[in-house]
Amino acid sequence: MALESTLISHGLPYPQNVAVARASEAAIRAVGATPATVAIHAGRFLIGLDDAALEALARAPAGSVLKAARPSLAAALVGGGWAATTVSATMIAAQAAGIRVFATGGIGGVHRGAFGPAGATLDVSSDLEELARTPVAVVCAGPKAILDLPQRDLTGGYKLIRREVLEAIELESVRSQGYVFQVEITYRAVLAGFRVAEVPIVFHDRTAGTSKMSWRIALEAIWRVPRLRRSAPAAVARVGRRGAAATSAAP
Repeated sequence: MALESTLISHGLPYPQNVAVARASEAAIRAVGATPATVAIHAGRFLIGLDDAALEALARAPAGSVLKAARPSLAAALVGGGWAATTVSATMIAAQAAGIRVFATGGIGGVHRGAFGPAGATLDVSSDLEELARTPVAVVCAGPKAILDLPQRDLTGGYKLIRREVLEAIELESVRSQGYVFQVEITYRAVLAGFRVAEVPIVFHDRTAGTSKMSWRIALEAIWRVPRLRRSAPAAVARVGRRGAAATSAAP
């Protein structure tokens, strides 16, 4: 099973990045499959990084690793150094190696304003075209798919939450941390019947400071988000029952 490498180079800081990469490979081996993390180094595709290569990619200096997608694949191959593969580049490598299945956290899409009347940005991920042209099965997961929510982004940006929303979602029972905290708050609000409005904003690549992402946050998202389908409705229902009881007891 193919795995991309941008999580290692651009998603998490060291040593969390290599810890998550090793944990992902271990999870694949545990079910009887063979993991093959894909990257580019010295002008060649590496399909199935060994532990030393994983460590080298994880420790590569910030800014020294290119992101390789189909449009930038040629530049990554002639660059001579490390390049991490995104979804589209990983699919190309997987097909060339005869690997039929590729697992990833999520795929790119059509960003808001891509074809808007007021200055189209044409911001469309190359992942979409690759899915149509390259015969590799892509298995991906995310809170939007698992929780069946209409919102486009459950973890990014800023949250403005009214007091009545917090009172209705049993905030004191929320045990999630990191990004899953934002997912759970939004999910509970939707279950409670509140409307969630999204205003698009533009983020630029980090130029200072360090990422707050850690392997604990990533692993929490993997195991906790699916469990929200059971725990969050129960919490919202408890609040509803308390509210109904208080109303019926009022003089």
